Amino acid sequence: MKKRWNQRTNMTMLTDFYELTMSQGYFDSGLKDTQACYDLYFRQVPEGGGFAIMAGVEQMMDYLENLSFSDDDIDYLRSTAHFSEKFLTYLRNLKFECDVWAIPEGTPLFPNEPIVKVRGPIIQAQMIETMLLLTINHQSLIATKASRIVRAGQGRAIMEFGARRAQGTDASVLGARAAYIGGAHGTSCTICGEQFGIPLSGTMAHSFVQAFPTEYEAFVAYAKSWPDEAVFLVDTYNVLNSGIPNTIRVSREILEPQGKRVKGIRIDSGDLTWLTKESRALLDAAGMEDCRIVISNALDEYLISDLINQGAIFDSCGVGERLITSRSEPVFGGVYKLSGIEVGGRMEPRMKVSENLAKITTPGSKEVWRFFDNETGMAIADLITLDDEIIDTSEPYELFDPIHTWKRKTVTNFTARKLLQPVFVKGRCVYPRYNVQDIRRYCAEQQETLWDSVKRFNNPQTYYVDLSLKLWEIRDALLHRYGVPNSQ
Repeated sequence: MKKRWNQRTNMTMLTDFYELTMSQGYFDSGLKDTQACYDLYFRQVPEGGGFAIMAGVEQMMDYLENLSFSDDDIDYLRSTAHFSEKFLTYLRNLKFECDVWAIPEGTPLFPNEPIVKVRGPIIQAQMIETMLLLTINHQSLIATKASRIVRAGQGRAIMEFGARRAQGTDASVLGARAAYIGGAHGTSCTICGEQFGIPLSGTMAHSFVQAFPTEYEAFVAYAKSWPDEAVFLVDTYNVLNSGIPNTIRVSREILEPQGKRVKGIRIDSGDLTWLTKESRALLDAAGMEDCRIVISNALDEYLISDLINQGAIFDSCGVGERLITSRSEPVFGGVYKLSGIEVGGRMEPRMKVSENLAKITTPGSKEVWRFFDNETGMAIADLITLDDEIIDTSEPYELFDPIHTWKRKTVTNFTARKLLQPVFVKGRCVYPRYNVQDIRRYCAEQQETLWDSVKRFNNPQTYYVDLSLKLWEIRDALLHRYGVPNSQ
């Protein structure tokens, strides 16, 4: 059986050192079995967008299923001279026992709602913080960027071409996976195709053309090797005076006599708007209306949108570094915060208070609901409640802004769907493993439930994430208890 990508190595030690120093503090204080609840969430959508895309749950599952300290790990920790032998023995015998919930991969996400929730022994829930954050942060960032680029393409195929620009091996492979979830049509990363069944794409580099005495001979050689998949890179020397004429010549002399057709050309430099228009005219005049035009060269959603607005004629794009690194905003910004701790046999809400409003956390063990209008099928708002609250969809429900509480809306004829799904129960994985094709399809379907105003790149409409009255009252009471005069 093929191993999943990040099962190559036990990643338990991929943790910030303070997770372990805090854990010994909990251990020494007699809190090792104390139950705690943590939320993973993010504070703002990258690039000022209207929503993000959830990704990385499968790799989170892989990590947690393999959580254990080896003898070598313990020996290394002992060598740091920071930890007691009792604590090291505890770590060596550790067995993951937490409950974990997550919003499914491919789901549109909004700021300040729990997208992963962990509840269990405080040491275990604490020490997994780093790996959960890097896994969800990275893939959600790339899936979000891919969604933006795909939407900019307005139906044109977007291929992920960024392996050589990615920041390391995992970033290349898992970034390509995340890009596919976000809507990319395929990848150039071969191992990603092998591991996840993602469609592969690739033609030739300029070096292939340069390796032959002439561009024509290079195209002939490629056409003979790939008569059904011939896509020629036409900008090595001159697109209009050499690349396109040689494409037409190879089509007539080599492929058409076999009953074959040139599948496409790729333009990787120059004025893409002008070159695609002129190339299309030349190809059409030669009876090659079915020859597709692919463009590349440092593309992103902004450049693709500009090209379309300028009348560029192309069928698909190869997008590399600006997708695989999310170059314009390369940090997702998810955080992992304590929201409750067991006291006297009950989970007591906890919160962090700050003069920076964005850093005030929401207390308690929570649930996230998405409200859908039954007439249109469109998403109305998300609601965060305590996890024991029930939404009665047969009655009108009043939503209100948790900060500007006078902003209220009563919704009727709606469906409320829980977003957080059980992934681990008492340390046992209970969540199914979906293939990435199904996740991608689900992601596209869920984005269709968002109004276009939320999907704008510039100044999108704010999608509301509200608190239930019961949760808001707990939050407000804790703000007052900690000396904050009001929740404004």
